[in-house]
Amino acid sequence: MNVVALICARGGSKGIPGKNIRLLAGRPLLEWAVVQARSVPRVRRVVVSTDSREIAEMAVSFGADVPFLRPAELAEDNSPEWAVWQHALRALRDEEGAFPDALLVVPTTAPLRAVSDLERCLDEFGRGDADVVLTITHAHSNPYFNMVKVDEDGLLGRIFPLSEPVARRQDAPAVFDVTPVGYVARPEYVMSSSGIFEGRVRGVQVSAERALDIDTTLDLRVAELLMSHES
Repeated sequence: MNVVALICARGGSKGIPGKNIRLLAGRPLLEWAVVQARSVPRVRRVVVSTDSREIAEMAVSFGADVPFLRPAELAEDNSPEWAVWQHALRALRDEEGAFPDALLVVPTTAPLRAVSDLERCLDEFGRGDADVVLTITHAHSNPYFNMVKVDEDGLLGRIFPLSEPVARRQDAPAVFDVTPVGYVARPEYVMSSSGIFEGRVRGVQVSAERALDIDTTLDLRVAELLMSHES
């Protein structure tokens, strides 16, 4: 299977300024993602999509390819990630003459992932009945049990009430969070649709620790603690 790994790393970030090159255990988040992607034997090429020349130079030094710079309109705070994937695939098709068999997206914000998590995503995709495979973890809050909404009178109620109320979270229907550990997508599907859940989607479950999504400075501190504990 011809697999290309894509790492999206724009220059701007509101939650953590310069997030993609912030250090974790002495290495930029970008480097963690590149090294992990390159460690997957089935990955033929690791491509970084960025609008930043600084990030592009760093990515090349870590062993990734940067065959294009992302246009500014796809590097805004509200730029849809799906459009970034489409832009990268068009560029790859123009350069190589065809799409890869699979696009493995490796976000920089989940540096605690294991390489085996990415390999399991490719295994699931290899079964051939999914347009997208993504990683999930058990949700901490459950809309059937301990998540509420506020009505027009200011009163609270469960988001999805059950016909028979449950007293324990374990008895409620299982729900999951989508995590940024990894995604595998069929390129033709990405190009012909406008979002992940328009097609057939399967999930690979990972542990909450490896699924930590670094979006704030607190998340970065937690990641440091978890990484130091493992060492």
